Amino acid sequence: MNKLGFIGMGNMAQALAEGFIKAGAIDKAKVFAFAPNQEKLQKNSERIGFTPCATLADLAAAADTLVMACKPYQIESVLADLGNKLDGKALISIAAGWDYAKYQQHLKTATRLQFVMPNTPAMVGEGVLLFEETNSLNTEERAEIMKLFAAVGLVQELPSSLMGIGGTVTGCGPAFVDLMIEAYGDAAVKYGMKRADAYRLISQMILGSAKLQLSTGEHPGVLKDNVCSPAGTTIRGVTALEENGFRNACVKSVEAIMER
Repeated sequence: MNKLGFIGMGNMAQALAEGFIKAGAIDKAKVFAFAPNQEKLQKNSERIGFTPCATLADLAAAADTLVMACKPYQIESVLADLGNKLDGKALISIAAGWDYAKYQQHLKTATRLQFVMPNTPAMVGEGVLLFEETNSLNTEERAEIMKLFAAVGLVQELPSSLMGIGGTVTGCGPAFVDLMIEAYGDAAVKYGMKRADAYRLISQMILGSAKLQLSTGEHPGVLKDNVCSPAGTTIRGVTALEENGFRNACVKSVEAIMER
């Protein structure tokens, strides 16, 4: 893998950088980053292992492939600051809303482009990395970059029209699951369990349930039915969830994002 440079080092960039390095997908000596807060950047570099850069120009000079990981509202000014320093580079954008078509309205350099929507579980090798089908990377380069991202999770290619919904359910989804872990943790604490034990058991239950579905390919409803014995405890809990609008709440959480 060529030298990789992160423009911005927020939570998502940290998750990716740490995930790539931990997985051995890239040598830490080949990872660089720039962020305006140099003190925080230095601390993150010491923890993760990448090389901090003092300026955007330094980063562009150091790396062959750049990851646009700053806030979406900052991208136009970053592109302006970099100017022709992006010529001949590969730019991987992980900023929400900045797909291939949007970049074409602002990018005036000979830059090869790929839009990717990752999520934070990439830090532990269990991420979801959505690659927009429309891109301008060369074939070998794209295969190499997809291999890099595959080191930290499941890589899925999607048409441009589905990147929005794909990014919503996989990018925002971890927060929804974390909320569920906390809620079931509260329930366990209510009935006497220590909170740390509750979170550990519930998180493992969710991890195991997800792996079971991925491994078997079974419809989630079938797996749910397999746990629900006639007149048993689980079906009582399922009924309570339905009575309190669990499924509708899940759908509404996505609608609130997609229809904003």
